[in-house]
Amino acid sequence: MKILQVITSLRTGGAEKLMLDLIPRLKEHGLEVDLLLFDGTDTPFKRQALEKGIKIYDLGIGGSVYDPRRLIKLAQFMRKYDIVHTHNTAPQIFAAFDKMFGKAKLVTTEHNTTNRRRDWKGYKVIDYWMYNRYSTVICISDQAEANLREYLSGSTADILTIYNGVDLVKYSSATSSNELESLAPGSRKLIMVAGFRDQKDQDTIIRALPRLPEQFHLFLVGDGVRREELNKLATDKGVARRVHFLGVRSDVPELLHAADYVIMSSHFEGLSLSSVEGMSVGKPFIASDVDGLREVVKGAGILCPHGDEKALAQNILDLENDHNSYLEVADRCAIRASDFDISRMVEGYVNVYNSLNGKNQ
Repeated sequence: MKILQVITSLRTGGAEKLMLDLIPRLKEHGLEVDLLLFDGTDTPFKRQALEKGIKIYDLGIGGSVYDPRRLIKLAQFMRKYDIVHTHNTAPQIFAAFDKMFGKAKLVTTEHNTTNRRRDWKGYKVIDYWMYNRYSTVICISDQAEANLREYLSGSTADILTIYNGVDLVKYSSATSSNELESLAPGSRKLIMVAGFRDQKDQDTIIRALPRLPEQFHLFLVGDGVRREELNKLATDKGVARRVHFLGVRSDVPELLHAADYVIMSSHFEGLSLSSVEGMSVGKPFIASDVDGLREVVKGAGILCPHGDEKALAQNILDLENDHNSYLEVADRCAIRASDFDISRMVEGYVNVYNSLNGKNQ
């Protein structure tokens, strides 16, 4: 069975990271799996994928991923595969249009509980048509599925949930990096791993820093369009010296182990792989009480009211002042992370592919 995974790029993000972990494991199940990028710009993730032996094609380097010329190029690729599995908006809609030119069955993954286009007036008609072109729509959390079903009320699309997963052994067994300590000797270390884009809310953690003692430092792993905006916020709040921008990194497990607290502050999520990774390293995990984080963190880590820097600072101080609670939360997080081992996700994907290809699950 030949499968083509299609994604916008390998710049940064949970869906992008998923490709690196998922494709090699699908190949271990005897599937022939390649990766197609709408934007083939060289990135650390792309280099890692090539090192893992993933065959990568692209529709161009840079430019708009909505360039209509990519429709023709994508159609040429789709003719060569039994199943085309899309991720992100541009691949989703372009593949739906190209379905008329090939026999490949379409699968797509919804990586968030919502998206901006659902708020666009009149766009629902296009989405309704698009999703019905797909044989299977995979949501990465129960809330994502519930929201999509409500949005597509009356649709005949086959929608199901397969939780995203991570390589827990890789994260739980990593050794601690010395870098954070070298940047802020003797500090108490907060870390967040996420792209600097509108969906994420690094702002709340930066605003919480003035409410915490001077020894608390924040380490932000990632990059993106909001980098300068966040830098300015740290300066305006007088905490620039305590906020460290580490960029896109390939040693995230080691960095997480070096932190004292792992935080995911966000406006919404699908099922955050960074959160599961953060919960697996034996440190307390604190997250925004929003869709996509709530169902993963509730009963294990600490849920903080969305955008509430005062509550976030207090949650950290409460754990800091109660070592037993600190250890209990860390243990619960590690146990919860085990529910999201990547092997379960891979099994779910293989079952979908086999079903569509006429094999028994």
